[in-house]
Amino acid sequence: MTKILNVHNLEKSYSSGSKQLTVLHDITFDVEEKETFAIVGPSGSGKTTLLGLCAGLDRPDTGSIELCGTELSSLSEDERAVLRNQKVGFVFQDFQLLPTLTALENVAVPLELQGAKDASEAAKVLLEKVGLGGRFDHYPSQLSGGEQQRVAVARAFSNRPSILFADEPTGNLDAETGERIIELLFNLNREAGTTLVIVTHDLDLAKMTQRILRLKGGKIMETNEQQ
Repeated sequence: MTKILNVHNLEKSYSSGSKQLTVLHDITFDVEEKETFAIVGPSGSGKTTLLGLCAGLDRPDTGSIELCGTELSSLSEDERAVLRNQKVGFVFQDFQLLPTLTALENVAVPLELQGAKDASEAAKVLLEKVGLGGRFDHYPSQLSGGEQQRVAVARAFSNRPSILFADEPTGNLDAETGERIIELLFNLNREAGTTLVIVTHDLDLAKMTQRILRLKGGKIMETNEQQ
């Protein structure tokens, strides 16, 4: 199988007052194309930092990350942004919808950035798939948390990403709504043939993926394949 994400000897530290705080230490793993992969660990274990590095949102102190066949350290900020726009989708805990845009416009934005002529029509199809066919013209403030996350899921798939990163996608939702969002996420992912990397503290969610990487104190404890 082709590796879509290769992480090798990753280190990341931040300054905390006069001290250096090591958030990630000697992280090495890979993810195959079309695999579903979970990164789990307690709060402060470095999960979200690792996700941001893998997606090229931040740079490591040392080590290398190859995403979709491209070594991230060789790219400028603008080049990494182009790579993300073309190859990567995101779902965040806090939805990160643009409040002044309607649901339809939020989903269409990544397509418009790519120059798609049918951005609006494609966005409508995606919103219908996530059960929001009647909410095209609603603004985020007019939608429930679950509906906002459905818009975010539709947006994440709008650019037909090769890999999708989801950071605690059910963190701000009640259990029942969260279950529906996860079912939707996995169904769309299967249909699109996308690689899915989920950061979560929810072990039940992690067990739905094919492989689990466990972090503790910024180090990999183990990587398990699911039965």
